[in-house]
This record gives sequence, structure tokens and C-alpha cells, in this order.
Amino acid sequence: MQYNRLGNTPIVVSKLCFGSLTIGPLQRNLPLDKGAAVIRKAVELGVNFIDTADLYGTYTYIREVLKSHRDLVIASKSYAYDAQTARETLEKALRGIGRDYIDIFLLHEQEGPLTLKGHREALEYFIAKKQQGVIRAVGISTHYVAAVKAAAVMEEIDVIHPILNYRGVGIVDGTLEDMTAAIELAYRNGKGIYAMKPLGGGHLISELKQALRYVLDFPYVHSIAIGMQRLEEVYANVSFFDTGEIPHNLEMILKSYKRKLFIQDWCAGCGRCVARCPQGALTIGKEGKAQVNHERCVLCGYCGSVCPELAIKVI
Repeated sequence: MQYNRLGNTPIVVSKLCFGSLTIGPLQRNLPLDKGAAVIRKAVELGVNFIDTADLYGTYTYIREVLKSHRDLVIASKSYAYDAQTARETLEKALRGIGRDYIDIFLLHEQEGPLTLKGHREALEYFIAKKQQGVIRAVGISTHYVAAVKAAAVMEEIDVIHPILNYRGVGIVDGTLEDMTAAIELAYRNGKGIYAMKPLGGGHLISELKQALRYVLDFPYVHSIAIGMQRLEEVYANVSFFDTGEIPHNLEMILKSYKRKLFIQDWCAGCGRCVARCPQGALTIGKEGKAQVNHERCVLCGYCGSVCPELAIKVI
């Protein structure tokens, strides 16, 4: 497994980052022992970097793995916008993973200069906690070119977690060329870059090796977060990152998985999911219930987090 220093930070991470969203309640909702076993296998095979978020509900899995592998790099994110919400989400993360520090803490889903300005008080809180040693690096996650460009020139931002895949699936405000140029600027300015959604939320599974090769060959990222919820996915991803190949049987298993956003019949049509979806993939249909455009959906599952009826799930 290749390891890289994350920009100008002192943090060294594996090229493959374990994306924990998929094992948690927004997606597969694995039992604690099974979810922890998937992470643990990735760690045993060389992965030292785990991505999570306040929204994901996966701290318990990570805490379980940290009992036996204490030196892992953990990144989390929150929607904090002021000092109070920043403190609450940071303390929740620390309690959740069972540590008195966290390696990376990000402002979640930033859109550009205006959202960064609106979350400035929270960012200042995280910077202060970095100075105290509670956080080792601060930054943002985003699907927006504008946010990458803005963060690239902010001295106080250490790490950027942008969407990146070879078809540009999920980029909200520009083209793939726009995004790659913004990421290159950030990288050259010393930001740690770990990319997300290399398989476009599952849309590129049929082109698995081509999609993975694109992000591995892209020169301006230090690590790539991939959601994994099965041991077969761990074996396949580690194999490709180590050798550039995936055993044929594993490739066929991965291509057989067809995930999609599923909306239950009891949807009340409140529209909260529609407002929450940054991809514009959800609408309220003629029957007064939510419906999904699967071509636009990147399977993040964030819509399910605001559904009061618990009617939305990625399966």
C-alpha cells in the first residue's frame, strides 16, 4: 500500500481511504461486529485512513476497530456553523471514537465563498482546537468547484475532500476540467487532498477498473476515499491499489452489486428530501410522494437523514 503525506500537514495516509458511510444506518446498516470486521480487514491489508462524518452514524464501528489499531488516521465532518454547534459536533466525534483528539475535522458540504463565510465561526473554533492539539488538521468537503477554488487560497485550510471521478458525476457547478484545475491549484498550494466518489456513487461500477485507474493516475490527490461495505470490496480495492489488477472473480462480484435509492410506500411527500438533495435528483411526483432520478443520484444517502418517516434508504 502506498502512503503519502497529506499536503503540508504532518499526517501520513494510505492512498486508499476507507469510506465508512456505506456500512452505517444511511446505507447498509451493518451490525456492529460485521461493520467493524469490514474496516478491520482493510486495516490489516494496509489501510490506515478512515473517513466518517457526524451525519453517518458510524463512530461506533470505528471505535471498535481503534481498540486494537490505535494509530489510525480518522477524518470526520460536520455542518457546524457557529462555536456552539462546532463544539457539540467535535465533542460527539471524540466521544464516538473514544479519543481525546481527531486527526482531521472538516466543514461538510461547502458550496463556495458564501457558505465558507457563513460557517466562519465554526471554522475559527476548529482552528483554535487545532492550536490546542485536539484537531490535527482542518478543512472542507465539497461537490463544488467554487468551494475547492476558495479553500485553495485560504491559509487556514489544511485539507480538502472534493468529489472526483473520470466522468465528473456529481460535480454540481462545473465540468470535470473545472474541478481538476481547482484541485491542482489546491494541491500546489500545499493542501492535503483526498478525493471522494471515484465510482460516481456506483454509477461507474460497470467501468470499475477504468474509473479506479483514473483517480489513481491523477497526480494531485494524496488519498482516495471509497465506500466499502463487504469484505469482497475491501479485497478488490486493496488489490487494485497495490497491483493495478482485480482478480476476475472479485471483479464479477463487484459488478453484480446494483445499489439504488429506494423510497418506501409510506413516504408522506413532505419534500424535505427534495430540499436536502444537492444533486437535484429528487422531486415530488404526481402521487404526492418523493421520486428519484437515478441518473442524477450519487447514492450519498443524505436525503434519508432528513426523512421524518424513515422512508428512504440506499440498498
